Amino acid sequence: MLMDVLRHRHQSDHECEKLDTPKPRMAATQQLVKHIIDSKKSEEAKSKKRKGAKNSETAAKVALMKLKMHACGDKSLPQTERIYFQVFLPKGNKEKSKPMFFCSKWSVGKVVDFAASLASLKNDNNKSTSQKLRLCHTVSGEALPFEHTLETWLSDKDCPLYNGGNIILEYLDNDVLFIEDTESYFS
Repeated sequence: MLMDVLRHRHQSDHECEKLDTPKPRMAATQQLVKHIIDSKKSEEAKSKKRKGAKNSETAAKVALMKLKMHACGDKSLPQTERIYFQVFLPKGNKEKSKPMFFCSKWSVGKVVDFAASLASLKNDNNKSTSQKLRLCHTVSGEALPFEHTLETWLSDKDCPLYNGGNIILEYLDNDVLFIEDTESYFS
């Protein structure tokens, strides 16, 4: 008797004449769920657009962290005095750029000498040759004066350098004070 009950507990098992066949009653619910999901996706797309400033700030922090992982420099410098740059090397060099760090208190001249040694570049700045190795600002293209310190440029109000930013190292003639096409270094 128990076995008969177990075999006939569902209507579909005993082929009852009054068996209700399942109808697509969920169709309306499925449409509603699909509509809700689509509206959520469009809201997410709008909210992502609004977070642009926050995303770029985060991207800058991530870029600085990556730069710190691969940068070369004087390992004896205290962490608090280190300034990190992606240094774009002179055109025609095998390497396009190299991550480096320097002391914020160093003069631009010392930074140029140190960067040249790290990148194995010829540095004849102590000779009166036609071209000297210069450190140039990536935005203005201005060749930074040798006697200024990095701190001076980090705190500059008009056109500052940024920790984790880019900087260009290039051979310039003595009478040339800036690079005209800075964009060509990044492409």
